[in-house]
Amino acid sequence: MALRPILYHIFPKPLPYLPALALQERIHSIQARSRDHDKPPSQTALQMSTHPDILLLLEHRPVYTAGRRQDAQELDEERRRLEKSGAEWVATQRGGETTYHGPGQIVGYPLFDLTRMGIRTRDHVCRTQTLLKNFVQQRHHVPVYESAHTGVFFSDTEKLASIGMQVRHGLTSHGFAINITSEPLSWFNQVVACGLADVRAASIQSAKEKSNEKGQELDILQERKVLAKMYGEVYGTEIEPLSPQQEEIWDAVKEVEEIANKAGGWPRAPVRSIN
Repeated sequence: MALRPILYHIFPKPLPYLPALALQERIHSIQARSRDHDKPPSQTALQMSTHPDILLLLEHRPVYTAGRRQDAQELDEERRRLEKSGAEWVATQRGGETTYHGPGQIVGYPLFDLTRMGIRTRDHVCRTQTLLKNFVQQRHHVPVYESAHTGVFFSDTEKLASIGMQVRHGLTSHGFAINITSEPLSWFNQVVACGLADVRAASIQSAKEKSNEKGQELDILQERKVLAKMYGEVYGTEIEPLSPQQEEIWDAVKEVEEIANKAGGWPRAPVRSIN
């Protein structure tokens, strides 16, 4: 059976982390509500359900997010240190340890109904990893190092992209982050990202520079458009822009965009050394 089109939205300005997180939760609730009438949902009922599969593509304002693996004292010390950099600091319920999101990095939140798609969680993660590797290699001609860790690596000590999914009742949230320009790298240098002590963040821009490849400046908006198209190819379905026809989701998206519009500028690098 053919999959439904994936509806994508590209945010024009970097989003604060917490409103973006709330938006994911709101869309998750809309999707779950659409299939509440049939518990557990049968495949027939799911095919008749009306909720869309959504792909949000964005940049965040500078933010460090901490995972559940850190204890309270460690988190408090880290929060006080990192907030001095000019970035936000947010404790989350995801697994893992501290990481960074910010301008120059594309974040993708695929909010899909895997049960309706007939796709298992592991396959979803593998498809995302394949998509990101294809993007790096085919779009930018940057070689990929095959690592035992999840994500995309330029070498055994340089990581280009991270993947972190959450699946609840077959509905996905969170997603991936890939460094495009080198703007995020000085922020990553303030932490042991994702708990990998011997690994540093890299970007497509820094990888190209190491390969002595000088090209035109990378356009984050255009790169997100390419990633959206590749999602359709990897999942074997159409990819279409989100429209006002999806009224409840559209209104929620526009509310978050307004928050981003009012947020103003952001620091382009850590305010000062915070080590």
